[in-house]
Amino acid sequence: MMMATINVKGQNHSFDFYNGTFNFRTDSTINIPVLKTASATEVSKFYQKASAGNYDPLISALKNYQEKYDLNDWIYYQLIRRTAEEISPKAENYFRYTLYKWFLLSKCGYDARIAVGNEQVIFYVRNEEDINDIPSFTIDGKKYMCLNYHDYGKLFKQANAYIPVKISIPEAKNPFSYKVTRMPDFKPESYEEKDIEFSYRQKIYHFKLKVNEDVQTIFKNYPGVDFESYFNIPLSRETYSSLIPILKNNLKGMDQKKGVDYLMRFTRYAFLYENDEQNFGMEKRLSPEQTLLNKYSDCDDRAALFFYLVKEIYNLPMVALLYPTHLTMAVQFDKPVGEFIVYNGKKYSFCEPTPQKENLKIGQVSAELKNTRYEVVYAYEPVKR
Repeated sequence: MMMATINVKGQNHSFDFYNGTFNFRTDSTINIPVLKTASATEVSKFYQKASAGNYDPLISALKNYQEKYDLNDWIYYQLIRRTAEEISPKAENYFRYTLYKWFLLSKCGYDARIAVGNEQVIFYVRNEEDINDIPSFTIDGKKYMCLNYHDYGKLFKQANAYIPVKISIPEAKNPFSYKVTRMPDFKPESYEEKDIEFSYRQKIYHFKLKVNEDVQTIFKNYPGVDFESYFNIPLSRETYSSLIPILKNNLKGMDQKKGVDYLMRFTRYAFLYENDEQNFGMEKRLSPEQTLLNKYSDCDDRAALFFYLVKEIYNLPMVALLYPTHLTMAVQFDKPVGEFIVYNGKKYSFCEPTPQKENLKIGQVSAELKNTRYEVVYAYEPVKR
């Protein structure tokens, strides 16, 4: 076995990141020792040393990879997390690992901040979107979302227990977005086949879906984004190819209303229902691809999947209707079918993508919701080409 030679100039690193391999080099000048107990003094010392070091090649490598693979901010942050883990493993020194994440995200141009309190380090980033289920801070009238509170679980205190460390980083000026408008192209061999079947008009339809567990990893700590962002999370290429062309083929010969009815019943009956409390022990919205991947899903998940399928195949105007304990959809056809709602002067027919006590057709609402107030939380209008 060869003895490792100490390279004063730095170290080469490499890891697979979805469909590519990220190669980078860390200069010895950015290999900085840090105490394990979080303090503002240690944050300042770390930043002084790291910002004086030769970090440019690493930042260039990260930015080039982001551009090459067209990574949304949330996916890019996963790359930065993996990079920080390579440089300073999370399990060895959580404080140091978090400082590297903050340093890299900041030097890549994002307005990220560090706060310290209770001997804990809190890492957050400026965000201008409607995120509702993670702690946030306000500094100078700007909102910063916490990126690492889940690591502390019940040990996380109220936001005001943490004092921001004032360090000015000239490059760190851009807000961070949680919108995922493009999924990575995972390696084809990382997919598994999942058999799905459902019955429509006395005929059984079989699907061999290609699904990928990496999708769960991407959305593991993903927050509750607004409905527009949530509904527009796409499928990855392989999953798309294993489902959409087959659905389109099955819908040949059906008129638009029958086709939407087919998609409504596919979403309703091809997957097992269970609410999030039973399934995850908390409210958790699944992306359309997670719904295809998971054994169980609830009404939010079905609404998002139904929206995705109707948009992809028919591209019809739709609205999402939020009741106190339920989310459902309504679709605009040439002429309304059955019961409909009027929104901005247009008529949308109810389409229920989640199993109910009754076998609801298009234009039917469950008896439980008939006289219940709802709110239109997202309205989709196709762009006229």
